[in-house]
Amino acid sequence: MTPLLRLFRKPWIWSWLAAFVVWFLTIMVTLGASALGLSQAALTFAAFSVIVGIGQMFVITLGPGNIDLSVPATMTLVGTVALKLMNVENGMILPGLLVAIVIGLVVGLGNYALIKALRIPPIIATLSMSFIVQSAAIWTNRGLRIKPPSVLAEFTTSHTLGVPNVAIVALLISLLAWFLLEKTIYGRWISAIGQSMPAARMAGIPVDGTRFVTYLFCAVLASVAGYLLACFSGGAALNMGSEYLLMSIAVVVIGGTAVAGGDSNVPGIWGASLFMFLVVSMLNTYGLGAGIRLIMTGLIIISVIMLAGGRRAGMR
Repeated sequence: MTPLLRLFRKPWIWSWLAAFVVWFLTIMVTLGASALGLSQAALTFAAFSVIVGIGQMFVITLGPGNIDLSVPATMTLVGTVALKLMNVENGMILPGLLVAIVIGLVVGLGNYALIKALRIPPIIATLSMSFIVQSAAIWTNRGLRIKPPSVLAEFTTSHTLGVPNVAIVALLISLLAWFLLEKTIYGRWISAIGQSMPAARMAGIPVDGTRFVTYLFCAVLASVAGYLLACFSGGAALNMGSEYLLMSIAVVVIGGTAVAGGDSNVPGIWGASLFMFLVVSMLNTYGLGAGIRLIMTGLIIISVIMLAGGRRAGMR
């Protein structure tokens, strides 16, 4: 098998190819004038999708039925509480981040408590938790929009060597996720659980503990994303996390992670996140409306699932 053919067998390559095609079609309209700006914008906005997408990917890898619907509410609550705590003071940046992480841990703990103690399916448990967390965010926000500390606002909106800082943060998180999945026993455990939970139990894998840690990890990444997004946006809003419910799932599916669990894909998260942003940019450039964007997003997800299923069937 040639190296090129092996490359095209990688599940993540398709999302990257799609992102490049859409990027190329977009800059063709402007004759290349917006290439740098579009690339930097794509990296910036894709970074937030990457962070929440990685967390969702870990949960989905656990197998059918595992999904975290509390991601948007967690982002909103963290953004609101962290900015109120920091109160525009640069000296409160680290305490604000620590509080954000603690909120994520509490949400993750609540999610798994509902799943395990009350034996509620994950999709119902995390949806219920999202209502509680969103209510807490509404109570905390009270219509206020507090600005982030100047240093943090500058960091999240600036670039280092032409690369957006938030993209660098997302890259570091991606490397950590790749290391956990590929180089640690924890990564092998969640893959085994996703492939067959009964078999994983029989093999002596701590299924409950692994699932618990995974839901914690997902909630913490949602908290980090909410913390950065609130600072990038100049303040927290009650709807700031709403678009990331679909987005966190879409980038996992389009990126090549197996929906049935047991197989995760970090590079694909990046390709899918860039692709999702670039599709919107391309449709805006061509003057198409929001309705068409939503329809295309749904069709893209369905198409990728069908193609992925066809490729797996063909390799058997």
